[in-house]
Amino acid sequence: MFFLYGHPLTFSRHLVLIAIFTFTVATKLWAQQPITKIRSPNGQTETQLLIDNGGKVYYRLMCGKQLIIDKSRLGIITDGPAMDSLITVFSMDKKMVKDKFAWPLGENASIENHYNEVILHCGNNTGRFDLIVRLFNGSMAFRYTFHQLPQRPVRLKAELTQFNMAGDYHIYQYHEESEFHRVAVDSLSGTSDLPSTLVSGTSNFISIGEADNRNYSKCVLVRGSRPNSLNLNFYTDTIYRNRQIFSINKDTLITFQDSLITPWRTVSYSKSAIGLHQFSELNLKLVQPLANEKIRDVKPGKVFRVPISTQGALDGIDFASKMNFQYILVDAGWYGAEFRTTSDPTKALPSFNISSIVAHAREKDIGVILYVNYVGLKARIDTILPLYKKWGISGLKFGFVDGGTQKGLAWLDTAMKKANDYGFVLNVHDHYKPTGLSRRYPFVLSSEGIRGDENSPDAFHNMVLPFTRFLAGPADFTFCYPNDVNAYSKNVKVSKAQQLALTVVYFDPLQAIFWYGRSQDYTNETDIDFFKHVPTVWDESIYTAGEIGKGVTVARLKGANWYIGSAAGLQPWQAQFRLNFLEKGKRYIATIYEDDGKGGIRKRYIDIKYNQIFNISLNGSGGQAVIIRPVN
Repeated sequence: MFFLYGHPLTFSRHLVLIAIFTFTVATKLWAQQPITKIRSPNGQTETQLLIDNGGKVYYRLMCGKQLIIDKSRLGIITDGPAMDSLITVFSMDKKMVKDKFAWPLGENASIENHYNEVILHCGNNTGRFDLIVRLFNGSMAFRYTFHQLPQRPVRLKAELTQFNMAGDYHIYQYHEESEFHRVAVDSLSGTSDLPSTLVSGTSNFISIGEADNRNYSKCVLVRGSRPNSLNLNFYTDTIYRNRQIFSINKDTLITFQDSLITPWRTVSYSKSAIGLHQFSELNLKLVQPLANEKIRDVKPGKVFRVPISTQGALDGIDFASKMNFQYILVDAGWYGAEFRTTSDPTKALPSFNISSIVAHAREKDIGVILYVNYVGLKARIDTILPLYKKWGISGLKFGFVDGGTQKGLAWLDTAMKKANDYGFVLNVHDHYKPTGLSRRYPFVLSSEGIRGDENSPDAFHNMVLPFTRFLAGPADFTFCYPNDVNAYSKNVKVSKAQQLALTVVYFDPLQAIFWYGRSQDYTNETDIDFFKHVPTVWDESIYTAGEIGKGVTVARLKGANWYIGSAAGLQPWQAQFRLNFLEKGKRYIATIYEDDGKGGIRKRYIDIKYNQIFNISLNGSGGQAVIIRPVN
């Protein structure tokens, strides 16, 4: 049974025609009347879907009694069907989903997937399409689907999706691996990547993102035509210089055959900055897993990057074993200059003995991950995957992929599935950001799309990331931890304790540590002891305190032990919280790793218990890492 304005429609042909006629007349008489309302499971988040007398569809989003997104346009335009006006809603389906799935590769061992959904079956004289809307507690997600395209490729001309904020907001603008700039929405020039975080005052936080982008195009946010508004724009159609739009192409390169399915567009709202973290699993919830997913076969872990020499790799394996790491990474250069078409990723350099390296890694129970550039991947992926399996390789790192165009994303989706089917753990590097596809391909553990230590971020940048980029999913920060031989002062702008803490704060199942370091240079056991213990996936995660750009504290559980990472922005930062996540009646000992004031790490121990107040007091760019263990 379908519903229109809350009234049931039967499948009687005459009644359907009468209902459609009545609905069409009603939209002309009462402009912008609601088609339907949909509420989240807790009833606190509500979306109104509206249609005006020109057949244009809009939405509003409310949280509690507060209007978050004012009337904003929906629709897409192609060079065939135009799904932007003269639209009639023929029928709709509604359902409630209450699900829970195991996710041992994430921030929580299981994820609750609870939402209410409505599907509007729409059309006009050019074609039919569906608008799918899901309401989660605090979040709205929607996408467009078109399954009856003409018998020819159809070019997508525009997506009309708008985000008209009901208030004055600032946006944390960034582009791929750039720095963040906090600017007023009305002053936004150029583009801002998804996910983007917006702030109004001290109690209004919005995250706008996307999920399940497999063969569309990367989209970005640009300033809209009205105050406090943002529009989606195709990344490949925007040319900008110095963060200002230079020109916008009129003809896109996005085409579809047979069906058109856009990524999910998401809007999430919280009254606190740390409340945004509850939406970091939203992308996973919106992606349909494959029937043959093999989550339990995937091995996450810490990664040590080795020199491109046989002896350097062998030494790196010994160091990884000593540090309780799970993998070594053989990065660019092992098969020659990575961007040359003549470099062959099926053959290592004569000085680099893959077989002896893999044999030694097996003895130490260390996996080997090989880097392959996009040039080599495009030419030889179907050759290298079975070959690397024969060699005994455990994973791959894709380098310099095209994460912006439809062609590049479609290729990447296919390549990720192939790597997943072979059982290779995968890290996709450079400007690609995740959209939840790890739910579909669980061996895809990490990606870059972040300004990590390679690009010398400061403490402000580090304290913006947990509330922005990390809402999309895991990120490879490539930690450049200092040692007595090299301080990596060009790369590392924060204290050693902050580097320790960020391995807890930042979520990455395939965490790369000691990015530029040589194994023989790390001799200070006190400095690096924490890295031996910290996991990369978690049973439970709690953001206990935090302010964008200023500081954050994250507590995460693995097994019986809790790990707490706290880090400060450019200025000193203080916070306190109760240890109410510990068990009552148990005694615990906390091992605290903190800055010693001399550029090193001080380790101390304290007894703690359930519900005790834990105080954080950090210097600017400082940090603290804690392991809380129960006493048997």
